[in-house]
Order: sequence, then C-alpha cells, then structure tokens
Amino acid sequence: MPSLLQRLTTRTPRSVERDTVTLQLEDGRDLEVQRVRDPRAKRLKLSIDERGARLTLPWRASLVAGDRFLQQHRGWLADQIARHAPDEDASAFVPGVSTHLPLRGEDVPLHWLEGRFARIERHADGIHVHLPARVSEATLRRTLRAFYEAEARADIGRWLPAYLAGLPRAPRQIRLKVMSSQWGSLAPDGALTLDLALVLGRPSAFEYVLVHELCHLLQANHSPAFWQEVEARFPDWRDERAWFHAEGRRLKARLHRLLAAD
Repeated sequence: MPSLLQRLTTRTPRSVERDTVTLQLEDGRDLEVQRVRDPRAKRLKLSIDERGARLTLPWRASLVAGDRFLQQHRGWLADQIARHAPDEDASAFVPGVSTHLPLRGEDVPLHWLEGRFARIERHADGIHVHLPARVSEATLRRTLRAFYEAEARADIGRWLPAYLAGLPRAPRQIRLKVMSSQWGSLAPDGALTLDLALVLGRPSAFEYVLVHELCHLLQANHSPAFWQEVEARFPDWRDERAWFHAEGRRLKARLHRLLAAD
C-alpha cells in the first residue's frame, strides 16, 4: 500500500492532454496525428475516423513508445486513410448550391425557398428548405440537424412498438448524437443513444442498430445468448452488419461534412 508521502507526491492527472505529431507514411506523405494522453487509457490505441488519425497513450506511456507504435502501424494508417478519403457525394450543405440531401439511403432533391424563418420540411417532391434573406451558417446547420433528428425519431417511432412487448422495460430515453465510431449504445440506466448518421443510410440498417441496442436490455453483453435475442427479432442482422462494414465510414463522413460547423 503506498505511503502518505507517495500519495501526496504522485501526480494525478485531472484532464486529457493533446498535441499533434507528424508521421511520414511509406509513400512519402506526411500525416498529422492527434496525440492524446488520457489518464483513463489502459493501453496504446490508434484510431482514425472522418476527423483524422488519433493516437491515445496511457498516462505513464513514453512518447518514444508512442512514436514506435506509430511507425509500426504506418501501413495500416495508409489503408485507413484511403477508406476515409472524402467521396464526391460528401458535399457540404450550401444554400442555393446544394441540389440533393442524403436521407434513408437516397439522395433526395432539394428545393430552396424564401421564408420568414429557417425550417426544413419533407414533401412528396423532395426536401424544402425555407430560409430568410439573411441566415447564419450556425443557424443553417442547426436547422439541418433538427430536421435529421425529427426524421430519425419518426423512424424510431414506427419501429419501436413492435419490439417493446418482448423486453423487460422500455428504454428510459432515446438520444440522437453525432458519434465518431459507435452506431449506438445503451447506458446502465437504460438511456439509449443512437448515431444521427443512421437516418442517412438505408432504413433496414438503422432498424437493425435499434434492435441491437434494445437487446442489451435483455443481455448486457455480446454473448451467444445476446445474438440469439437479435436473431429472433432481426434475422437479417448479418446483412446489415456487412453493409456497415462497407458503407458505415462513408455515412459518418457525409454527416460530418453536412454538419461541419457543429
């Protein structure tokens, strides 16, 4: 057991520390990597998403060990960067310029209209964007996010009742967030969080993630018993998981670009 002196003199980190390091890839390109020293981290971890590459280090890990870890994974990083390269269809949301908006696996036509206040509505002929003569970029992104959240909650409202009967309880609440890696999560208190990007993709994939997280109300793990619960409610879950492996990162990148100011 540490002595009182050791406890008083040992530094306890209170916050995450971040900086940036440049890594040269095998093809000669320079890659900026966010280096994060996190007191909660247990091991070195390298990840990449639409925002870039990130190296996480435990508090006591040396920078030399981190640099060595990066060098060992240069090939993996190059492969991941290629997969995260922006697509031509990952366009921004620009008034009067953007012609389509992704929704439920389709690129839906956009119609730009004047209005007294900013609002976005779905109609039979496409998506109508009503904007006043002057609108800030922050308001535009906030309005788009509210539109996507409303559309996502409409989908959840259609699907959820069919699955509640076989559950011990309903989720305490359902939140929609922009998530960097996960598609959903269930907190110990029963709060269910889903990635807002799900509403951009095909509806069957969105429904699978909802069912997946609901099944954690029965099995708080990924044991064979958990997958049996998923199978009983959503037999095609393997097809949707394969779809996420192929299209998931592109989906997250599209939402990130559309809500770039958030």
